[in-house]
Amino acid sequence: MTVLEAATTEGAGEVPSAPVDARGRVAELRDIKDRARSGPSEKATEAQHAKGKLTARERIELLLDEGSFSEVEPLRRHRATGFGLEAKKPYTDGVVTGWGTVHGRTVFVYAHDFRIFGGALGEAHAQKIHKIMDMAIAAGAPLVSLNDGAGARIQEGVTALAGYGGIFQRNTRASGVIPQISVMLGPCAGGAAYSPALTDFVFMVRETSQMFITGPDVVKAVTGEQISQNGLGGADVHAEVSGVCHFAYDDEQTCLEEVRYLLTLLPSNNRETPPAVPTDDPVDRRAEALLDLVPADGNRPYDMRKVIEEIVDDATFMEVHERWATNVICALARMDGQVVGLIANQPQSLAGVLDIEASEKAARFVQMCDAFNIPLITLLDVPGFLPGVDQEHGGIIRHGAKLLYAYCNATVPRIQLILRKAYGGAYIVMDSRSVGADLSYAWPTNEIAVMGAEGAANVIFRRQINAADDPDAMRTRMVKEYKSELMHPYYAAERGLVDDVIDPAETREVLIRSLAMLRTKHADLPSRKHGNPPM
Repeated sequence: MTVLEAATTEGAGEVPSAPVDARGRVAELRDIKDRARSGPSEKATEAQHAKGKLTARERIELLLDEGSFSEVEPLRRHRATGFGLEAKKPYTDGVVTGWGTVHGRTVFVYAHDFRIFGGALGEAHAQKIHKIMDMAIAAGAPLVSLNDGAGARIQEGVTALAGYGGIFQRNTRASGVIPQISVMLGPCAGGAAYSPALTDFVFMVRETSQMFITGPDVVKAVTGEQISQNGLGGADVHAEVSGVCHFAYDDEQTCLEEVRYLLTLLPSNNRETPPAVPTDDPVDRRAEALLDLVPADGNRPYDMRKVIEEIVDDATFMEVHERWATNVICALARMDGQVVGLIANQPQSLAGVLDIEASEKAARFVQMCDAFNIPLITLLDVPGFLPGVDQEHGGIIRHGAKLLYAYCNATVPRIQLILRKAYGGAYIVMDSRSVGADLSYAWPTNEIAVMGAEGAANVIFRRQINAADDPDAMRTRMVKEYKSELMHPYYAAERGLVDDVIDPAETREVLIRSLAMLRTKHADLPSRKHGNPPM
């Protein structure tokens, strides 16, 4: 019996003498580490695979560059007693922590091992996570958590809960300092769900990962509602309904590959800029297709994603929250090899209006880009904020103000491009010159106004229309007059609110040259502890 076997077997007698020479001790060390790496048993590994899930180490191998992982505290064990814990002291204590590289850049990672205590968090488990989080902050490198745990380890009581508190505190301290990515690969219930919610991005895998504060059994007991785990907190629910999940995929391999790609679009920390890559896509490439993609008739929809494809490098972009609040698009892409953040109204969904969810989605994205030195390009085709009792009672004023606050607070280069409609408060909120955009461009199809011509004419010329022999003819005449006076494409440019009206085909070149000029932009915010944004 080895020292390891004696130390981990319940009721074992005296621990035998350790090897007396260095070679013997090294052999013993290898044996201990091999056992720690292999996990509790082959049966436990088979059970994990039977659920369609990989083990913690298999996930780390997929995430990091081959052979780059350096583990921290692989021999850590808990010191809890009672409820049979003293007889079960596996190495790693159910979480694998360390660092490696993704495309050659340092990344820190921790991965719950569901095979050990169901990945539940105890004191030693939490201390390992605290340590790797502190290391990531100190080193200024991204942190990726691979979550597959059953929550707090009940047998350890309040010390397990305190462990979560330490994680939340470090999530908050790291916010806006290093990128934090949560990858949900199994269940995440109760207070454990708050750590992913505090991070920058949440990835989920369909069918195998769930997030909820109270599970289906509690929901049924309290409210009488009956629902499955996936129906309550599965990937599709959080990607489409709640907005908790930014990205959802069908399998772990695809999910982790997309995490690797996202990391290439982010800097290591807030003191750096995202890595640039060479591109064969010419800066001065004309996008003639834009002349046909966007109808001049403001009432006709089109897919804003097609516009984005025409102006970014190689028609490639990574959309964030693709299936939630679909009336606004938030995406990371490259232009001339440099990373940019794009916020765009989507006329195909609710005509591109801003509502509560779209405002929240865009505000968080603007804040993320600003925190990590990613320039912002805002593409406008917005008829206004969504009217309605539900929106007003739901706090559209407060939620819309979040987006306004995010833009006003952003110090990165900011460029606004108006494609068609830009009406009312929504025009102001979507990074207009008056709230601090560095440059504002417009296509000759732009319509910048307080409201649409029909609504404006009904207000301004109400008496004339009502008094006319033919009200409809008078209304048509007044609408035409309003458009010609206040909504022609050059009205804002003549007053200095738009820097230039450009040929749509030249959009890519204009934006790239403007970004190059703004690359050295430096702006300071007023000295303060922090702002008090609308909640």
